[in-house]
Amino acid sequence: MTTTPTNTVIFAVLLIALALAVVAWLIIQRQRSLALKRRFGPEYDLAVSKSGSRSKAEAELSSREKRVAGMSIVPLTATDAARFSQAWNALQGRFVDNPKGVVTEADRLVRELMERRGYPMGDFERLAADISVDHPTVVTTYRAAQTIATRDARGEADTEELRKAVVYYRTLFDELLGVAPNEVRTTPPTHAIPVHT
Repeated sequence: MTTTPTNTVIFAVLLIALALAVVAWLIIQRQRSLALKRRFGPEYDLAVSKSGSRSKAEAELSSREKRVAGMSIVPLTATDAARFSQAWNALQGRFVDNPKGVVTEADRLVRELMERRGYPMGDFERLAADISVDHPTVVTTYRAAQTIATRDARGEADTEELRKAVVYYRTLFDELLGVAPNEVRTTPPTHAIPVHT
């Protein structure tokens, strides 16, 4: 019977342990990636596209999670929810007469709602990043609304785009409101936003 030298056995055991550690690390990284992708949805893909690297994007998304976890995001009181809902209904009713002004007002009202909930105010990209942690499905519409508002400020947006911006802002607004719109309405909306063709 031949015996292998002790050093060879130790080396083989260390090699196997190293291989198992690498496999375990890869599995953990894959699970982390999948968890971030599930949590952030399209925002995950946008972060990867912007950073050019999956690992950089995942580090950024993890950083967002930590930053938002340190914030005091609070639900609205019923009184605040009713006040914001009524303000939105009034804003929406003014769209026909002043679509440009309503888009500006919608942006202001959404920011006011964010601030009331506890999101720190800052530049748009920081706000969108913060919102993406708890509301990843609507941050895309917030970005789209902001793009249209920017085009409108340059005089490049038509009425249909302005209508879309208000609808996009409303999507985020409803999500941030934190209650079903029917639960806070005290009066029916005065006007729906018309579709201009």
